[in-house]
Amino acid sequence: MKSKLHGEHDYFIEDHARQQRTLIPELIYCENKSVGQIILIAKKLYAKQKFVLGTRCPVEFFPKLKKTFPNAHIVQESHCFRIGKPLRAMSTAKVGIVSAGTTDIAVCEEAALVLESLGVSVERVYDVGVAGIHRLFAKDDRLKRCNILIVAAGMEGALPSVVAGLYPQPLIAIPTSIGYGTALSGFTALFAMLTSCAPGITVVNIDNGVGAAAAAYKIISLNR
Repeated sequence: MKSKLHGEHDYFIEDHARQQRTLIPELIYCENKSVGQIILIAKKLYAKQKFVLGTRCPVEFFPKLKKTFPNAHIVQESHCFRIGKPLRAMSTAKVGIVSAGTTDIAVCEEAALVLESLGVSVERVYDVGVAGIHRLFAKDDRLKRCNILIVAAGMEGALPSVVAGLYPQPLIAIPTSIGYGTALSGFTALFAMLTSCAPGITVVNIDNGVGAAAAAYKIISLNR
């Protein structure tokens, strides 16, 4: 079914079977969409599946979203929202989400919202970067209890290599665009993670919390 807005312009084809095909439901990528488009798409998705996730949503849109969907769960820090209840947990697996610095938390919270909305338990371990590596060691017990680790870092992007050298779990690394000068808006962290000497690191795109969460969810699904 096609929906139209602004005359004859076709802009949205509903894909309610995406979760059945790929395990990951269709998300609304809100960047460069108007609040009217986002609300219309959300209404159509919610009518069919009673569950909507939106990412990269301008914070100034949240009041209108909340007015239309009073029960929407909004995470302003990560510019994300969920409409509807989280899905039923399919596993007891836990995903550890680790940030190097406080400035990386927004990307981590994007991943956390996706995972928690899909029914996955999350353990947050934030601000444990290599500049104060004793903070990472202090969280050892919490990290060992996790089945998968998502590790986000900007600047030189060193934290995933350190964590992968200490822990056996599958590790998904997120380079973030945090940094200045030769951090190159996240490319330095991306290259560092791709060239890590710690084997077994999976790397997603810069600031891609959704991609990291989706990868973790698919790994978990193997043990259903």
